[in-house]
Parts: sequence; C-alpha cells; structure tokens
Amino acid sequence: MTTLRIATRKSPLALWQSEHVADRLRATHPGLTVTLVPMSTRGDEVLDRSLAAIGGKGLFLKELELAMLRGEADCAVHSLKDVPMELEPGFALPAILARADYADAFVSNHFADIAALPQGARVGTSSLRRQAQLRALRPDLQLLDLRGNVNTRLGKLDGGEYDAIVLACAGLERLGFDDRIRSRLQAPQWLPAPAQGAVAIECRDDDVATRELCALLDDSGTRVCAEAERAMNRTLHGSCHVPVAAYAQLDGKHLYLAGLVGSAADGRVVRAQAQGRGDAPECLGLEVAQMLLAQGAGEFIAAS
Repeated sequence: MTTLRIATRKSPLALWQSEHVADRLRATHPGLTVTLVPMSTRGDEVLDRSLAAIGGKGLFLKELELAMLRGEADCAVHSLKDVPMELEPGFALPAILARADYADAFVSNHFADIAALPQGARVGTSSLRRQAQLRALRPDLQLLDLRGNVNTRLGKLDGGEYDAIVLACAGLERLGFDDRIRSRLQAPQWLPAPAQGAVAIECRDDDVATRELCALLDDSGTRVCAEAERAMNRTLHGSCHVPVAAYAQLDGKHLYLAGLVGSAADGRVVRAQAQGRGDAPECLGLEVAQMLLAQGAGEFIAAS
C-alpha cells in the first residue's frame, strides 16, 4: 500500500486530529502518501437539537463508515469518546493513540471556576454527563444547550449567550485555545466521558493492509484504560442518553477505574471505584458497572 485515504469530519478539531494521525503515519511509514477525505456528518449538520434527540454520537461515524464500505476511504479518525461502545459489524479499531488531557475545561470570560459563578448563572453544555455533575455541585445554575464545533461554542460564550461553558481540555489544547481554560475539572471530584482525550483510527475489519499500517500507532496503556472505561459504559448500556462518566489509570500492572452515573434532571449521582489487573481491563469495567448498579444506577439509566 502506497497511499492511505483518511475519512474525516470537516470541523477544525476533526481535521486537526486527522492531520495529526496523517503526520504520524507518514513518519512511521516513509514513502506512504496520506490524504484526507473531508466529509459532513448528520451530527455536524443538525445543531438545533441535542445529540441524544437526533440519534446519538454514532451519527458522527455513519457517513465515514459508509465511505470506507464504498471504497472511497481506507480508514477514519475519531475522538474515541464519540465512538459507540459496540462498533458496527465489519469494523475494527486498529489504533488508539496516546491519550491527551482527559479533563473537562471550565471556560468563562468573567469567572475563575464553578464555585465563583453567581446564583442562577447560565452555563452552556449539551452533555448530560456534564449537566449531572454541574447540578450535583450547583443546583442553582441555569444549564443551557450548547452545540457546534469548538470555535462556534467559544463564539457563543464571547457573544454573551452564557456566563460559562464546559468543553474538553484536549480539544481546546489541540486548537491552540489553551489560554481559554480557566480551570480543569478533574478526577476524582469530576469525571470525564469514557475515553475522553483519546483519538482512534477505525477501518474495515477485513482490510489487513490498513490494519497493519495503523497498528503501529497504537498506545497500549491508553488502550487498556479506554477498554476498562468503555467496558463499564457498555455494561451500563451507556450512550449520550445516559449521564455516564469514567476514568481509568494504569500504574504498572495495576489498573484503577472510577465511574459515575447521574441524573441530569436533579444532580443525583452514584459513584464507584475499584482496582484490577492491567491485563484484564474489561473485567474491571464490568466490576465497577455492577457496583454502580448495586447503588441504584439502574434508576437513572431507566429514566433516560
């Protein structure tokens, strides 16, 4: 294989991630020509409703997967947190790159952190996970929907539509907006989306040549942590309809996983954490999910 075509969404962040993967592939495979195939997805086009209302995060993948099936692209690059817990049949993730900053970012032009917000302040986020944790901390806040790419969301904040917004640190840092981060919302008090901060490459399961090319970019430590977080979410039947958060850390042979399920309506949350073996991440994900269910997480999931 001398040319590799990467299907990608057209947002600035998606293009940055795909160019980053392309650069890594060129460096790893001298002589390989890597080109981008930018595409628009339904998740990008419908911005007047939440992801949960229009079908979930899988909307960001569907058109890219169809392009691979039609032979118009060899692989696709995604934020792993946007990849459904169960891939469509016939697809694989040959590489999960080293994770960037996992944390969420509190972004505001006037306030330093969540505690500094005045009563009834307007905070923008369409993520049910972020809404649940915000309500748990500050039930007085007005939580307002916020869709669009990173630049659009920052523009709405700067236009005065919100007093603060919550975004992923990794996305802001990748686009050069590090200075917009007023405070990091981090573990153990605040948990991210499963696999937040990690970029994954998807290709057809039967495309051995592409799988082998991409596999050299795989980061084993990030994959272990992502597999634990995603296994927990999968066991809970989590989706963008359910406020689920998870964060795993690998320390030698030991793997630690913290999980949370909450209610975006009233801010009630249940938490669990456990330690397991680094070579059995799915077992740890299952264990933490069962601990959450034992504490009543099923009620929040059923209500979603």
